[in-house]
Amino acid sequence: MNYQQTLDYLYEHLPMFTRVGASAFRKDLHNTLELCNQLGNPQQQFKSIHIAGTNGKGSTSHMLAAIFQQAGYKTGLYTSPHLKDFRERIRINGEMVPESFVIEFTEQLKPSIESIGPSFFELTVAMAFQYFALEQVDIAIIETGLGGRLDSTNVITPELSVITNISYDHMHMLGNTLTEIAGEKAGIIKAGVPVVISETQTEVQSVFAEKATAMKAAIHFADKEWLVQENELSGNHLQLGLVPHGSGDNATLRRIRTDLTGGYQTRNIMGVLSAVKVMQKAGWELPEAAVNTALQHVKKLTGLRGRWETIAHHPLTIADVGHNEAGITEIVEQLRHMVYRQLHIVTGFVKDKEVDKVLTLFPPAATYYFTKAPLPRAMDEKELAEKAHAKGLKGHDYPTVQQAYMAAKQHAHEDDLILVCGSFFIVAEIL
Repeated sequence: MNYQQTLDYLYEHLPMFTRVGASAFRKDLHNTLELCNQLGNPQQQFKSIHIAGTNGKGSTSHMLAAIFQQAGYKTGLYTSPHLKDFRERIRINGEMVPESFVIEFTEQLKPSIESIGPSFFELTVAMAFQYFALEQVDIAIIETGLGGRLDSTNVITPELSVITNISYDHMHMLGNTLTEIAGEKAGIIKAGVPVVISETQTEVQSVFAEKATAMKAAIHFADKEWLVQENELSGNHLQLGLVPHGSGDNATLRRIRTDLTGGYQTRNIMGVLSAVKVMQKAGWELPEAAVNTALQHVKKLTGLRGRWETIAHHPLTIADVGHNEAGITEIVEQLRHMVYRQLHIVTGFVKDKEVDKVLTLFPPAATYYFTKAPLPRAMDEKELAEKAHAKGLKGHDYPTVQQAYMAAKQHAHEDDLILVCGSFFIVAEIL
């Protein structure tokens, strides 16, 4: 098989959550453990940091990977889903896993695929762990796919766990309350392994504190460790000035400049800085200069895309993978800081999102281009347009993302703003 044939085989033979939804989600770790066992348990052969959360876990993973990489460590990075190429999920020092490895691994595991019947995600996790073990990475940053407790990645014992943010998403699998969802994410907290919580949220704070106590794990609430005194978005950079909480009036301002420009990155950065502090105490050499340089060049170092990303000028065109209630809330908040004549929004969703709730968050004054990504889970563009019209949003529907995007470009004046959002898959079609 060549690379494309290998991908076709994986997509055809393995249930894939991003395509078919809940039927691909496995409610135990049996398959992952069985695959890892057959590979000689690669998950035990490298050090790691494990990251969960509803929003922000991808950005946080990329920032931490950039920092370790810049500090001279051979750094693995596992994230999902991918935007353009499957290999984006598995990287070392920003370089995607070679096509040859994907082909050889799949060939090697064909008998296991036939006998175990893993999901696409379970196999991908095993592939990443095998690659990181064989390449002898110094550390791997591992992002959960869904939840935490039953997520396929939750077979590692990391040096540190990080939980970014809890909001409503995948409720049909993770629970209907923030407390239930937090309980699932808290499942990555391991015995004696410190945990950083990026954002203190009143409803779920006790869930994490109690789990950490039960596991004898030191817990750090990042936004209680840092005080943001300056927060400015300028051009393609976000600039922050922070001091450690309780450090008094004479504390030196820690200046951070990052190429991740969403205002929502402020909370993620506090989580990252607390994570760095924990790892430094554990003996990892992460000089402040390396941290600062890495945060300025996250996209270049790790290949991160789709987070408030400027993809064109005149008209200014921004793509953001925000797709749930909290994600869209952050996007709308970010729009308040933008100057434009008219706003054009190209959007589409998958069926299992609370689309009615999310649509109420969108600005009614914008012009909308409703569409769908080419996957079975995508909500029909006409159904989406109908729901949106009922919420007072004005616009037309288009059968493909490209047609919707072209229409937005045709209607937009050069002083307007085009925003592409709603799901990873809508953004992927544009990039």
